[in-house]
Amino acid sequence: MSLSKYSRILLVAVALCLWRPATADTLLVLGDSLSAGYGLPTGKDWVSLLQQRLATDRPEVSIVNASISGETTAGGKRRIEALLDRHDPVVLIVGLGANDGLRGIRVPLISDNLSAIVDSSRQSGARTLILGMHIPPNYGRDYAEKFHAMFGQVSDRSGAALVPFMLDGFAADMTMFQDDGIHPAIEAQPLILDNIYPSLLPLFEP
Repeated sequence: MSLSKYSRILLVAVALCLWRPATADTLLVLGDSLSAGYGLPTGKDWVSLLQQRLATDRPEVSIVNASISGETTAGGKRRIEALLDRHDPVVLIVGLGANDGLRGIRVPLISDNLSAIVDSSRQSGARTLILGMHIPPNYGRDYAEKFHAMFGQVSDRSGAALVPFMLDGFAADMTMFQDDGIHPAIEAQPLILDNIYPSLLPLFEP
């Protein structure tokens, strides 16, 4: 083998070693157990189903699911800066607040935490989608109404996109939930995705 031919092969090998695929657009999901796939087999949660759907509609998008069971808006607020710095997402989905409501946290405090998360996202250049929630009526009608309205108010103030209720259409159907009556079952995961997807997809447009 001539030296020149050997050199060409060596250059190709080095180039292949240095080559990296184009950086994917990252979608960051910051949620609680409803987004973390609690009680579900791997790959059956709505976030995994979303990645499968995006593989067709937006193949350049890669999902990082930073959801943690039991997470609150306060926890999300503490974590968001590091997550944004690490993953540099183009879109952030915020699915937090349910655990705050179940703990009876004051609505203004939940609102402040959620607003801080959205503000951090906007400052990083990411577009944000908020997933709204309801809580059971046994927490009192006044609290329940203020809690749900809070998501829309944060959306209106910040310009973030909003899904008014991520469990819309099946929340009263207990056959769509796991035995604990709180976490959606496998059958509900495509319905959650269908509630979210129409509001999410436009956020990837220029």
